[in-house]
Amino acid sequence: MYILLFITCALVLLVYIILNLPVFGRLPEGASLERIRQLPNVKDDVLQNQSPTSMVPDEGYWAIVKAMLKGNPNSRPKAVLPHVKPELDSVSGTKVTWFGHSSYLLQIESLKVLVDPVFSRTPSPFSFIGKKNYAGTDFISAEDFPAIDILLISHDHYDHMDYQTILKLKDRVKHFLTSAGAGSHLLRWGIPAEKITELAWEEKAVLCGLQFTAQPARHFTGRKFKRNRTLWSSFVLETPEHKLFLGGDSGYDSHFKTIGDAHGPFDLAILECGQYNVLWPLIHMFPEQTVTAAKDLQAKVLLPVHWAKFTLALHDWNDPVLRVTKSAEEFNQPITTPLPGETFQIGSNYPDTKWWLNMENKKQ
Repeated sequence: MYILLFITCALVLLVYIILNLPVFGRLPEGASLERIRQLPNVKDDVLQNQSPTSMVPDEGYWAIVKAMLKGNPNSRPKAVLPHVKPELDSVSGTKVTWFGHSSYLLQIESLKVLVDPVFSRTPSPFSFIGKKNYAGTDFISAEDFPAIDILLISHDHYDHMDYQTILKLKDRVKHFLTSAGAGSHLLRWGIPAEKITELAWEEKAVLCGLQFTAQPARHFTGRKFKRNRTLWSSFVLETPEHKLFLGGDSGYDSHFKTIGDAHGPFDLAILECGQYNVLWPLIHMFPEQTVTAAKDLQAKVLLPVHWAKFTLALHDWNDPVLRVTKSAEEFNQPITTPLPGETFQIGSNYPDTKWWLNMENKKQ
């Protein structure tokens, strides 16, 4: 009996130690928690979406488990993804460089805004958990970046807020901008409070002469077992020359139309188009909905992201881009599809090469 009790206590202690490792961050506490409690979309310390958003399918969680176990042999590319060497030292114009999934760099004249950078091999708390990034997508690392003026994190999921990447970048970042409550993770990781700005929906901040306005999204958060204790957001970015919509993660809802009416039109909307499934239809958009959202936002050009680096769902790896480009053509929505690493300038020629075609005929 004593041996069994000892083993049980040891396991409980081990789990406690693991779950309190820095990689999991820290939930809001003190003044940060009090601020969360004052937000209009919070109930019993849990943040809410604008519309009811269940994450439990009608079939129950077991349906997700069975689908994951079944898998999909086409969920990863069979060839090495191509890329272009990114331009990281622009000093003129407004330029965008997408690195795959939801990581991208905005260069606004000499200012650099890095969004949701994830340069680890897996979007998870530990490198041995989860599926690794696609071959060819490790063409850039955190160490390659020069000084960053603003590092923006839309929410605290591992495929948007990467502990190892932030540790490597933090001393070269002037300011961190994130959703309400998510700054608690950054504080745990040694980033000074004076370098962190948190925004709740509809709140504004001017950083380095750029205006950011946090806007709603339809999603959720959580790095351990407690969900929705920090906020998830999209952002309107206004520069002296352009207006951009930075979508983060979001299922489709009426908020896109509301944002478009209040803040549009946008020169560029960067919206997720991947990692969807009928078992979780409310927290990620299907590609056709991405195009509808771009229309709602009055976006002059759509850049579809959240694909081409990690497999987090069950669809074919290239299904998002095949469907989103088809829908954009059908509904006359201008769209740009750069290669990973390809830098393009807003208001100039937008990349539209269909580089993902015929890749399945190549071998790694």
